Amino acid sequence: MSGTGGTMVDVTESAESEAQQTLHRVFGYETFRGEQEAVVDHVVAGGDAVVLMPTGGGKSLCYQIPALVRPGTGVVVSPLIALMQDQVDALRALGVRAGFINSTQDFDERRVMEAEFLAGELDLLYLAPERLRLDSTLQLLARGKISVFAIDEAHCVAQWGHDFRPDYLALSVLGERWPDVPRIALTATATNATHQEITHRLGMPDAKHFVASFDRPNIQYRIVAKSDPKKQLLSFLKEEHAGDVGIVYCLSRNSTEKTAEYLCRNGIEAVPYHAGLDAGTRARHQARFLREDGLVVVATIAFGMGIDKPDVRFVAHLDLPKSVEGYYQETGRAGRDGLPSTAWMAYGLQDVVQQRKLIQGGEGDEAFRRRAAAHLDAMLALCETADCRRARLLTYFGQEPQTAACGNCDTCLTPPETWDGTVAAQKLLSTVVRLKRERGQKFGAGQIVDILLGRKTAKVIQFDHDQLSVFGIGEELSEAEWRGVVRQLLAQGLLEVEGEYGTLVLTEDSGSVLGREREVRLRKEAAKPASRSSKGERKAKASAAVAELDPEAVPVFEALRAWRGARAKEQGVPAYVIFHDATLREIATVRPASLVELGGIGGLGEKKLATYGEGVLEVLGSFGAAGPEAPDPGPAPAPHHVPAPVPGPPVAPDADPEFGWDEEPPEYE
Repeated sequence: MSGTGGTMVDVTESAESEAQQTLHRVFGYETFRGEQEAVVDHVVAGGDAVVLMPTGGGKSLCYQIPALVRPGTGVVVSPLIALMQDQVDALRALGVRAGFINSTQDFDERRVMEAEFLAGELDLLYLAPERLRLDSTLQLLARGKISVFAIDEAHCVAQWGHDFRPDYLALSVLGERWPDVPRIALTATATNATHQEITHRLGMPDAKHFVASFDRPNIQYRIVAKSDPKKQLLSFLKEEHAGDVGIVYCLSRNSTEKTAEYLCRNGIEAVPYHAGLDAGTRARHQARFLREDGLVVVATIAFGMGIDKPDVRFVAHLDLPKSVEGYYQETGRAGRDGLPSTAWMAYGLQDVVQQRKLIQGGEGDEAFRRRAAAHLDAMLALCETADCRRARLLTYFGQEPQTAACGNCDTCLTPPETWDGTVAAQKLLSTVVRLKRERGQKFGAGQIVDILLGRKTAKVIQFDHDQLSVFGIGEELSEAEWRGVVRQLLAQGLLEVEGEYGTLVLTEDSGSVLGREREVRLRKEAAKPASRSSKGERKAKASAAVAELDPEAVPVFEALRAWRGARAKEQGVPAYVIFHDATLREIATVRPASLVELGGIGGLGEKKLATYGEGVLEVLGSFGAAGPEAPDPGPAPAPHHVPAPVPGPPVAPDADPEFGWDEEPPEYE
C-alpha cells in the first residue's frame, strides 16, 4: 500500500491528493479534521513535526497516512507492548499491513515479522522504545526502507512530567542515524515547558509545531467534596452511568482492590488493575475492559495510557491527581467517540495533606520538590476555583478559552457561592500561631478544627488546649466548613503542610491576612452536586457530536450492536475494531439500502465495506415497513456482556529488556 519510487518533489506534488484518497479509501472519511491535513502534508513532504492534539482528536491519522503515502514502512514507537496487538488488529481490519515486534512473540513470530519488514510488506511496524536501545533492532531498521518515525506519547520524554519514561531519552538516535526520514512526535497533553522539552530531548530543533485545541466539549468536568467517597462513587455510577464502561482512578493498590470489591458487592461489575498484580491478571483485566461492555476498571495510574477504547463514558478519581497534566491525560480517556461523558472527582482536605507529605518525603532534589509542589498548586487551584473549570484547564495549557463559561462543568451548571472568609482565615491562622508561640507545638487540621469548635476531646484536654484564648471561637462554622477553609487556605498558599505527620504551618503570605492587609475570598460548596441526569440536557449535548437516535432507530442500533458483538467474538477482537458506536448510530439513522449507500457512511473504508457490508445490509433488511424483526445475531451474548476471549500468553518479566514498559509508574501504598 505504501508508495514506491519518485523523488521528494514528486511525493510532495502528489501528496495532497494521495493523502486525501487514502483518507477516504482506507479510513472512510471525506475530509480531515482540524490540523490533521496540515500535519499530514508537512510530514509527507519530509518535514519533522511535533503535534499536540487532545485524546480522541485524531493523532493516529497524522502518522498513519504519511506511512501509507510515503515509500517504505512507518515505524511507530509505542510505550505499552500490551496494547500493540489491538492496535495492529484495528489497522488490519482496515486493510493496512501492520505488525509489531516485542517480547510477547516467540522466536519464529519475530523472524516472520522481520522478514516482512525487510521485504517491504509492512505499512506500519510498532516497537517499544526499549527495543530501539538494542543494536539488533537498529541493524534491522538499517537494512529496511523507513517512510516515517512516529513517536507516540511523546510527553514521556519530559523528566518533569507525569509519565516520564527513561528509555524515551535515547530516541534522539533516530534523527542521528536516519536524518532524511521525517519524525513526528505526538502527545495529548503538554504545557509549553513540556512542549519545548520534547523538542530538545528528541533532537528536533527544526520541527514544525502543531497545537490543536485542548477543549473536549463533550466531557463534563465535576469535582465534589469528599465525604464517603465509595458511597459517592456508587451513587454517581448508579444514577448516571448504570451499565456504562468507565475507569476509576485511586492512589494506592490497596484502595483499587477494595473499591473494586465494593462495587462488585453492590451490583457493578468491576476489576482492579495495578502494578502489584501479576502480568497474567493485568492482561486478562485489560482484555476484558477492551472487549466487554459495562465493565469498570478500578486502577492506579498504571492503567490507561495508549488505550484506544472509544466508548468510555466516565473517568472518576477517588484521590487527587498530582498534576493538571496527569488529570487531563486521565480524564481524556473518556468520550473519545465524541458522545457525552463525565470526568468526576471526589476531593478533600486529606488529599491535599497526603500529596504534600508525599512531595516532602519523596525522592528527588530540592528542585524536583519545588516543581512537584508547583504542579500540585495548579491542581488545587483547579479544584478550588469558583470559575469555569474548562476555562481554567485551557488557560493552564496556554490556550485562550472562547467563553468565560462553558456551560458543561459543575461550576457553570451550579455556580458556587463565594463569601468573605477573611475573619475565618484569621481565626484559623491565629490558632496555628498560638499553638506555636504559647506551647511550641504544631498540629494537623483535625486538632485545630477541634480547638476552633470548642470540643473537649481527650487530645484537647491532654494538651490543655481548652485554655487557649482561641478555644471555641469558631462555632459559627461546622466541621466540614472549617475543613474547607483549611483546604482553600492551603490552595491559596496561606498555609503549608509540614513533616511526616502533616502539621500545619504559616507561610510568608499568612502575615498579610493576620495584619488585615488582605481579603480572603472562599467558595461554598454547592449544596447538591451538578448532575447531567436530565434527559433533555443529555439529548442536547449528544446532538453536538452525533445525531440522537429517533425512537424507530433504537432497535436497529441495538440489532447492529448485537451483530457487531457476534463478529467481534468470532474474531477475538474488541467490538470497536469492527465499528464504533458512532458509525452504527449513523447507519441506524440513515438506513442505507445498498453497498453504494453504505459506503457513504463515515468511518467505512473499502476494506470494511467489503468485509462487513453484506452483513450490515442483512441486519437492516430485517427491519421492514411492517415493523422491526430482530435478526439472529449468531452465538453472541447480550451486547452489554460480551465475554473476553482467552488472552494471549502473559509477558514474562525476564523475556527481554522491553518488559520495563509493563512495569508501570511508581504508585503509593
